Parts: sequence; C-alpha cells; structure tokens
Amino acid sequence: MDSSCQTRIDRKRYVVLIAGIVIQFCAGTIYMWSVYKGPVAEYLEWDTGSAGLTSSFMLAAFVAGIFVGGRLMDRVGPRKVCLAGSLIMSLGILASSIVTSGSPYLIYLTYGIVGGFGVGVVYTCTVSPIQKWFFDRKGFATGLMVGAFGLSLVLFAPLAEFLLSNIGVPSTFVVFGVAFLIICVSASILIGNPPDGYVIPKASPASDQKQFSPREMLRTRSFYLITFSLFFILSAYFVLNPQFKSLGMERGLSNEMAVMAVMITGVCSACGRILITWMSDNIGRMSALLLIIGLTLIGVVLVIFAEDLLYIVCLALIAFAFGGAAGIYATVTSDHFGTKNMGSNYGLVMLGFGASALIFPLLSTRISLTAIFTICAVTCVASLICILLLRRYSEVKTQKEVPQ
Repeated sequence: MDSSCQTRIDRKRYVVLIAGIVIQFCAGTIYMWSVYKGPVAEYLEWDTGSAGLTSSFMLAAFVAGIFVGGRLMDRVGPRKVCLAGSLIMSLGILASSIVTSGSPYLIYLTYGIVGGFGVGVVYTCTVSPIQKWFFDRKGFATGLMVGAFGLSLVLFAPLAEFLLSNIGVPSTFVVFGVAFLIICVSASILIGNPPDGYVIPKASPASDQKQFSPREMLRTRSFYLITFSLFFILSAYFVLNPQFKSLGMERGLSNEMAVMAVMITGVCSACGRILITWMSDNIGRMSALLLIIGLTLIGVVLVIFAEDLLYIVCLALIAFAFGGAAGIYATVTSDHFGTKNMGSNYGLVMLGFGASALIFPLLSTRISLTAIFTICAVTCVASLICILLLRRYSEVKTQKEVPQ
C-alpha cells in the first residue's frame, strides 16, 4: 500500500470516528428516562413506579440490540445494520407519541423495547468498527465515542424539560424522533470497517492476536469473569438511574437542582467514558477496572444517607465509574478475544449489562432503599473478586497495549 493510499485510509478512520460520535450522541437519550418519567406518568394517568420501569425494558432491549446487531454486523458489515438501527430507534420514539392513557403499558413496547433495541444496534455498529480502525489507541477512540453517548444527557435533558413543559409529551417524542431519524441515518452512511489488510503504522496488527469465535470465547473462564464483573458493578447506577431526579428531591434538592443533578450525571458519565478508557491505554485495563469498582463502592455507601449536595457528589462518583465501565468493557473484550468477531463477542459480554439493568431496578421496587444500596455495595465486592480472578487466572493472552 503506497503512502498516499495509506494517508487516505488513515483520514477515513477519523471520519468514521466523528460519524460514530454523532450517532452515539443521539443514542445516549436512553439514559434520559428520569426526565421523562414524571411528565409521561402524568400525561398517561399512570403511577410513576410503573412508568419508571420503562428504563429497565429499554436497557434490556438495548443489550438485545447489541447482540443481534453485532451478529448481523459481523455478516453484512456495519453500515447497513447501523442504518436499520437508526430507523428502529427513531420509529420507536415516534411511536411513543401515539400512546394514550387507555393503554399506558404500550410505552414499554415503543420507547422501551423498540427504541432500546434500535439504540443497541447503532451502539454496537459504531463501537465495534472503531476497535478495528484504532487498534493502536482503542481506549482513546472508544472513550471519545461512548463519551458522546453519556454527554448527550447534558444537552438533551434541559431541552426535553423545555419541550415537555411547552409542547407536551407527544410532540416532544415527535421532535426527538424526527431529529434522530435525519441525523443518524445520514451519519450511518459514513460508518464502515477498515479494508482487508489495514495496518496501523508502528502498531502490532490485529492478526497477531488470536481471534476467538463466539463458540471459542464461551469455553473460556475469562468470558464469565468479565461478564459477571460487568453485571455486578453496574447495579448501583441502574438502581439510581430511573430516580435521579425524584430521589434528589426527596433528599432535599429543589426541582431545578434535581434537574441539574441529572445533567451532572451526564457530564460525569461522559468524562468517565473518555478519561478512564484513555487512562486504560497507559495504566492497563485491570487497573482501570479496579478504579471503577473503588469509586462505585464509595459512592454507593455514601448515598445510603446522603442529602443535598452530598447526594449530588455520590451521583457524580457512581456516574463517572459507570461511564468508565461502559467505555472500557468493549476494549477489554477485544483485548481478550480479538476484533474479528467483536460484534458477536461484545454482544455476549453485554448480556451482563442487560441482566443487571433488568434485575436490580426490579429488586429496588420491592425492598427499601437502604437494603438495595447495601446489596449494591456487596455487588461491588463481587465484581472486585471477578477482576482479581481474571487478573490471576485468565487463560487468554491479551494483546499488548501500544505505548502512546
């Protein structure tokens, strides 16, 4: 490959990165249900507890979308699948505008399952290819991309509050659905894998690493340790996510400060995705995972009794750690199992994400907050054990990280 051709291909990877950032920025509204919950419950004449479960359905469908989208992407490439995911995500949000008080549970289907599934598809179709384009700086590139996923909450939360107050629930869903349809479909056209034989200068090629098929990966001990560590460490965030705003007001925050707290979680989640994944290129994935566990444990212990500003600090810690986990597990998966079957393999690892998103919020509706936060502290310890076992007993030789 001559130098001019190599230069064009190198530029292409930044185009793919920017397009992926744009799509991730729109898809990040999956974490905004705490803003929607109150107005949607009021509009549909529904109790807030039932409305809050929409986020659990969405997160579970999100993982299903990652798995199915990853399998399809490995077969037909990311562009077509990303286009399909953009359509599904946008149509799910649009369909939510026609749900009425006569059948409020349909919001589980439209916004939760259909919308969440589409988000999962576009998520994996942007994250997985970037592992191949930026094999030399996987943590950096993945962090930027999924950082946009978390940062979207900062812009869209106040925008959603404004629209909900001024044009109502149905019209708000229409505005977001149409906007995401136009933006994500356009950006999807730019998504793609690198050409065969693509080699990053001064970096070890991906072909030097064993490329595990999903079947081979499922036979390793490392897969189960990674997946269960993900399942356990996310519990605190998923318990808090549907009630960031409502719990904040119970803990002494005004409505404005509670909305600000939601925005802060978005900033911290985005920072965690960018900073922790970037740091992991230098300090190692395992050290970064231990940092995530430590921050989550501190936050969840303090949130048991935290009020006012301390409550916001706890949310910030937990959201920062969650963002780091959301960013780093894609790179951990490719480090251990290669990039060739990244879509399918990452989808299987993300089953831990989906199970956590479904189980812990449901559990939180049946026991006291003190009890559920205590359980979340215990799950941090369980995640720590998984990571220590992975570090000690992993039978998979990971790709050596390239110094930056």
